[in-house]
Amino acid sequence: MRLFIAEKPSLGRAIADVLKKPLKKQEGYIESASGDVVTWCIGHLLEQEEPDAYDPAFKTWKLEHLPIVPMQWKLRPRKGGRGQLSVINKLLKRADIIVNAGDPDREGQLLVDEVLDYLKLSAQRKKDVRRLLISDLNPSAVSQALGRMRSNQEFVPLAVSALARSRADWLYGINLTRACTLLGRKVGFNGLLSIGRVQTPILGLVARRDAEIEHFQPKPYFEVFATLLTAKEETFKAKWLPSEACQNWMDEEGRVLDRRLAQNVVDRITGKQGTVKRVEDKRGKEPPPLPYSLSALQIDAARQLRMDAKTVLDSCQRLYEQKLITYPRSDCRYLPEEHLSQAPEVLATIRHNVSSLGKAVDQALPERKTSAWNDKKVGAHHGIIPTSLRTDLERLSELDRKLYGLIARQYVAQFYPDHTFRKRVVDIDIEKGLFRAGSRQTVEEGWKVLMNSGKSHQRSAGDENNEESTFLPELAKGDVLDCPEAELKEKMTQPPKPFNDATLLSAMTGIARFVQDKDIRKILRETDGLGTEATRASIIELLFKRQFLERKGRNIHATATGRALVNALPERVTTPDMTARWEASLNDIVERKGSYGAFMGGLDQELRALLMQTMNDGLPSVAGLPAPSNQPFKRKGKAKSAGSRRKKRSSA
Repeated sequence: MRLFIAEKPSLGRAIADVLKKPLKKQEGYIESASGDVVTWCIGHLLEQEEPDAYDPAFKTWKLEHLPIVPMQWKLRPRKGGRGQLSVINKLLKRADIIVNAGDPDREGQLLVDEVLDYLKLSAQRKKDVRRLLISDLNPSAVSQALGRMRSNQEFVPLAVSALARSRADWLYGINLTRACTLLGRKVGFNGLLSIGRVQTPILGLVARRDAEIEHFQPKPYFEVFATLLTAKEETFKAKWLPSEACQNWMDEEGRVLDRRLAQNVVDRITGKQGTVKRVEDKRGKEPPPLPYSLSALQIDAARQLRMDAKTVLDSCQRLYEQKLITYPRSDCRYLPEEHLSQAPEVLATIRHNVSSLGKAVDQALPERKTSAWNDKKVGAHHGIIPTSLRTDLERLSELDRKLYGLIARQYVAQFYPDHTFRKRVVDIDIEKGLFRAGSRQTVEEGWKVLMNSGKSHQRSAGDENNEESTFLPELAKGDVLDCPEAELKEKMTQPPKPFNDATLLSAMTGIARFVQDKDIRKILRETDGLGTEATRASIIELLFKRQFLERKGRNIHATATGRALVNALPERVTTPDMTARWEASLNDIVERKGSYGAFMGGLDQELRALLMQTMNDGLPSVAGLPAPSNQPFKRKGKAKSAGSRRKKRSSA
């Protein structure tokens, strides 16, 4: 018989539904009429052992024990998981063919593989294990996936990469959390100082932003606008672009800080003539935004629906388990080309499920193929889209309905024309000074009719920096213009804005923007940023739970404890640079360019250096701070560090 081991019961039921009927539901598994059996994990059935499993002395936290580095790694059943492990073990003995049906990502791969290892499946039987990749729980999609099973051996590097990250997080989190917590206790801080490879750089990001805002000193800067008159008495404005000769009076953003310089330009050009030096007239287009990955969906939901990352993930999971959307923890925004044939059916489902999108669906072009349909950019899973299951959305919660509507609208947009526009830029020379004016007019709204693009037109028509509202007459190179007047505008520099749910998630996915080192920035651009699609929400939640972050209205700030911890730690612990190097090495393992041994060996050296620096420097900045009310220091070491957590738990 074939034994399918799914990641969760919901996936197990979806597989069983397409097997031969009738089905017999047993304790912990489902048996089909053909003899095939489907069982499941319940997320991770196993977890890393605590340090005292390696040496009872480690139960008491002491600096002299560090670093704790297991020679032979141990796993233990998670609470409530022992019974299901026993079920799987018995079924393995009966199985002729074993199928790994973990979720289609590296954690899903490891989740089932580690169960097979823990239950001591022989090396010969491991070679024959099959791999089933399912991104859509609807019967037709599951049936297609069953027809495309591959050898599980193809995915060994994926599991090794996940295993390396899991063990590295344990080493990093356990050792640095113990060190910092004990050093904090020495200066009177009686709380847990949790450290994690991802959570601490996120905290550092927020704490540094808060410090920038707190210490920001506003400065006046000056802009000059020339009012220009054509031969046809058409009037428009152009903005002065300072030359390199003005750099001594400018800041790093290119803003003029000297009023006298700006006033001199006003006096010099008023009443003079200018000559058009360049005219650029282009037609441009914007294709529809790609379907959602989880992070992209979380960012849009935060902006449009004010949903935090965890709420979005929880809602997505409910929609997925009800077979209304495809696999939600996707880091991909592209779709398989074969799915294009299903577009009419999915669009019809959206029209049925979301009445407000009915007219939009009627105007869609189902035969249109955008860049979203690209097999080369689809890995183990694809973008999040609605399935073809029709339902009454009124039975869902309001948040679930709204999120489904957001996903559905993004899908419908794929079948709309590009947004097209005309963009013009004119450069004018006035008394050897360069002035520039630009305008952008919509030619065809295209997909933007679905996105309320009209909001952009609500800005003040008097805003010279708003190209959408700027009038620009037809001009040609060499045209002579009058400048009857010029205006000096004084503005004030603005501090950076505090993070909110949308901007913090955006920073995590685009973390390269916050890195100075060019090589590291390149690595981060090529990886998924800080954290993974599946873990970002739980990491942010963990920082709130640990009371390192707090909310003030819609904004997210570091608490006094969070700021003190960031100030006390070595800088490389609080920046994303190390994580970037980790991710590059882990990706090399997946692509068979790197090895587990080389990665773990490098980590061991780095960990020892960080521990030495941290112990030498101490944590004086946390002295006198009250411990978080829900995180008392536990002498026996039962307070788990971030590194000991695993997927879908508070991790990294």
